[in-house]
Amino acid sequence: MKMADPSREVYVMVGDGSYLMMAQEIVTSLQENVKLNIVLLDNHGFSSIGGLSRACGSEGFGTEYRFRNKGMQGDVTGSRWTLLRTLPVWGAFTVWARTHEQLSEALDTMKKQSRTVVVVETDYQDRVPEYECWWDVPIAEVSEMGTVQQARRNYVEARKTERYFWPAKSEE
Repeated sequence: MKMADPSREVYVMVGDGSYLMMAQEIVTSLQENVKLNIVLLDNHGFSSIGGLSRACGSEGFGTEYRFRNKGMQGDVTGSRWTLLRTLPVWGAFTVWARTHEQLSEALDTMKKQSRTVVVVETDYQDRVPEYECWWDVPIAEVSEMGTVQQARRNYVEARKTERYFWPAKSEE
């Protein structure tokens, strides 16, 4: 968008999980000297996928940016890593904002910079807790985890109330 109209300010809001899939776009904007104003929400993991995983009884496995203390079976209370520290290395101007006031100041600072990334660090506990609608995501039929077994029973029951709108499901 910025390349189509260089006179306009372009603002992008992206989560840290999506950032992992678009980091090359930031590098391109830097190498091409195309300013983007990026508001990057960092909740230290894949929030929506973690919420879905927990709703499926799987405890959000692998959805936090953490190092394990001891191999695959070790706990994940080790240091939390922040992928966002890479931004200044690439030459992006980075502002860390953790409160509403800091975000307002960061947005003002953005306007004065040629390359900017604003990081809004959110509390991990404020991640997506569950969904207010039902998402047809099949749950494992076989698991030793009681939470997954219960999620499977709930899934089987919920499928009974599923409605099809388009295309119309044929009656057999």
